[in-house]
Amino acid sequence: MLSYNIQLENKTVFITGVAGFIGSNLAKRLCQSIPGIKVIGIDNMNDYYDVRLKEERLNNLSDFRRFVFVKGDISDRDTVNKIFQDYSPDVVVNLAAQAGVRYSIINPDAYIESNLIGFYNILEACRHSYDNGRTGVEHLVYASSSSVYGSNKKVPYSTDDKVDNPVSLYAATKKSNELMAHAYSKLYNIPATGLRFFTVYGPAGRPDMAYFGFTDKLCAGKTIQIFNYGNCRRDFTYIDDIVEGIVRIMRHAPERKSGEDGLPVPPYKVYNIGNNHPENLLDFVTILQEELIRARVLPEDYDFDAHKELVPMQPGDVPVTYADTTPLEEDFGFKPSTSLRNGLRTFAEWYVKYYKLIK
Repeated sequence: MLSYNIQLENKTVFITGVAGFIGSNLAKRLCQSIPGIKVIGIDNMNDYYDVRLKEERLNNLSDFRRFVFVKGDISDRDTVNKIFQDYSPDVVVNLAAQAGVRYSIINPDAYIESNLIGFYNILEACRHSYDNGRTGVEHLVYASSSSVYGSNKKVPYSTDDKVDNPVSLYAATKKSNELMAHAYSKLYNIPATGLRFFTVYGPAGRPDMAYFGFTDKLCAGKTIQIFNYGNCRRDFTYIDDIVEGIVRIMRHAPERKSGEDGLPVPPYKVYNIGNNHPENLLDFVTILQEELIRARVLPEDYDFDAHKELVPMQPGDVPVTYADTTPLEEDFGFKPSTSLRNGLRTFAEWYVKYYKLIK
C-alpha cells in the first residue's frame, strides 16, 4: 500500500465544480474532517439542471468559515489565474465539466468549452504555479469517466485497457483530459491523478441521472423507459464511496523521478473508482421502486409494470460498465462497498425530505 506524501492539514485545496454533486460532497467532507484546511470552490452555476439544487448544496457549505465560493467559469482563463494568484492552492481537484452522454449530442459546444478549454486553463495555471522557484501545486486530481471505455468488450474495465474508441463526444473529451494531463505531467513534472468514476448516485445527485429521472417520472405517474430492454448493467457507485476514494488519492501524489535519459518520468496515474459489482438495470429499478414505496414516495399498491417500457439502446450508451478496482485496493486499501439497496434507501429518504412529499 502506498504511504501518504501529502498532508492536507492547514493546506489550501481548490475544487472546481464545487456546486456539483461530487464537488459539494468532497468540499463538505474536507471542511468537516481536515483541521485547518481551506477550500476554495468555483462553479458557473449553469442551468443544465435545476439551479436550486446547486444552491442547496452550496447552502450546506455556507457554515464552514474556511470555505470560499467563487462564481465563475473555468473556461475563463483570467478567472482561473486570479484564483491561483489570490489563494496559491496546494492541491487542485478538477471536477468541473459538462456531464452527460446524450446531452453531448444536442449541445457539443458546452463540452468543448468546459471539458477541453476549461481543463487546459487549469493545467496552465498549475504549470505556472511553479514559476520563480515556487513550490506550486503539489497534486492535481481530476475527474475522468468510465465512458472512456466506450464499447470495449473485455470486462471488468482495467486502466491498462486501450481506450481509443469513444462512442460519445463526452467520452472523447474525458479521454482528451487524460492525454492533456499526461502531456503536462511529462513536460512540467506536475503530479497528476485521473479518476474514472462509475455511475455515481446518492442524495442530492444529478437530476439527469437515471435513478433521479425515474423517481421524478414515477412520482408524476409517467412511464419510464428502460434502455436495451433492461439488459444494461451499471457499476453504480455511492457518493460517499467516491468521496472517500478521492480524499485518499489526494493524499498521495505520484512520485517525481527521472528516467535513464535524465528526463522526468511523468508523475501520473489513473484509477477506476467503481463498485466492482455491475447491477442489471431492471433489478436496479425494481430496488428503486421498493425503496420509494418504503419511504412513502410511492403508494404501497403502485403498479410498477404499468409504468415501465423496455426500449432499445440509445446512441452513445454502452451495455455494461464494470470497474476493475484492484489498483485502488492495492495502493490505497480501499474498495467501494455501499450496497445498492442502502444507497437507494438513503436517496429515497432524502427525496422525501427535499421535495416535502409527506405532509
